[in-house]
Amino acid sequence: MRNLLHFFLKYLSWLVFTIYVTISVVILVKNNPYQQHVIMTSAGSMTASVYYATNSVTSYFNLHDINEDLQRRNADLEAEAIALRTQIRSLREQLYADSMTVVEALSPYTFIIGSVINNSIYRPYNYITVDKGEADGVKPEMGVVDQNGVVGIVNIVGPHFSRIISLLNPNFRLSCKLRGSDVFGSLVWDGKSPETALLEELPKHTVYQPGDTIVTSGYSAVFPEGIPVGTVISAHRGADDNFFTLRIKLLTDFARLSTVRIIATPLIEEIQEVEQDIQEPQTKF
Repeated sequence: MRNLLHFFLKYLSWLVFTIYVTISVVILVKNNPYQQHVIMTSAGSMTASVYYATNSVTSYFNLHDINEDLQRRNADLEAEAIALRTQIRSLREQLYADSMTVVEALSPYTFIIGSVINNSIYRPYNYITVDKGEADGVKPEMGVVDQNGVVGIVNIVGPHFSRIISLLNPNFRLSCKLRGSDVFGSLVWDGKSPETALLEELPKHTVYQPGDTIVTSGYSAVFPEGIPVGTVISAHRGADDNFFTLRIKLLTDFARLSTVRIIATPLIEEIQEVEQDIQEPQTKF
């Protein structure tokens, strides 16, 4: 108690001064709007600065939680994007299946819709890779078409992917004929352009006109009769004077190939069994 009295007596003048100053400030602010405004503005600025500093410190310590929340949201958005892409792809395949122009020739068959994930058109021997495989029912030597016409034939099958010998491959020969005629020949790519091919071994008495449609001959269950392949551009003599060759404008746009239809037929295994002893240097269908 003595120490407290000693403290007050020692600093009495300062205490009295502080009290008078406080009372003076209160009276000044209370009776003068301008000084009141200045004091309140300064106090508000100081309070805002304190709040800003406090918020910065708090935000820094909350960064870990905010980052985790952003990671969760990002993962949710990625999962949603994947689901939407899958749905769009399924709808696109369904729309593609409903818009085929070769429906009449293919109506007795069932199909496996696949998306092209790799495709070459300017190499000497071109191949196509699709995202359908053995797990989807794809087997070797199944025919492949798109909405316009013939694309190729399945060559190698994996569990989930398949490789197709493109029509733009000299090792692939396709039996074709002029629409409305029984005269047939062998269609083969000559490597000059991804837009054209040659229909060889046509008898010299064949009647044709530029613009005539070339279709599959039907001499194989792999490609039924009547699937469009291309249209006639011009003709020239072959090595044998008894035959001539037509240059064909292919209907399939291989540069824009994105979705294909794999022809599924139970007759393939029977054909392979019947022809298992036949050895030819080129695949012919």
